[in-house]
Amino acid sequence: MAARRNASDEGKGRPITGRTVLACFIGFFGIVFTANFFLVRAAVTSFGGLETESSYKAGLAFRAESEAAAAQDARHWQVDAHIEPGRLDVAARDADGNPLTDVALAATLQHPTNRRLDVALDPVRVSAGQWRATDTVASGQWELVIELSREGERMFRSTNRVIIR
Repeated sequence: MAARRNASDEGKGRPITGRTVLACFIGFFGIVFTANFFLVRAAVTSFGGLETESSYKAGLAFRAESEAAAAQDARHWQVDAHIEPGRLDVAARDADGNPLTDVALAATLQHPTNRRLDVALDPVRVSAGQWRATDTVASGQWELVIELSREGERMFRSTNRVIIR
């Protein structure tokens, strides 16, 4: 006598066993752990570093910067800068329009998203109150930071977003 097949038995494949469930479980979590590994690795290697170690010290620094900005505004200095690929020109004058001769210039190009790419420029005095830097800098958006100091004390600071093409 032949075995009778029910219509409900047709189309059924292999039965789900404990081994099949275990393999699916291990495969699923294996994929999740692998994806997490690569995402965490990408996040850790692209992080530029801790920017603020202490919010209290950052608050004190902000207050000092505010006072320095008020003193800078009271001087009414006029500082002009022109930047293009491979060249930065800076001219500085006092409130009466006379060139500033007794100050030192420091110029930095800071990358907006990655501090590891910052470039400290090397400006050379061209004439009274005028400096020029001829450093090679990659094109893109940068923060141009210009600082003028006298006898080690910062007298002027300017930060401007620039695009170098």
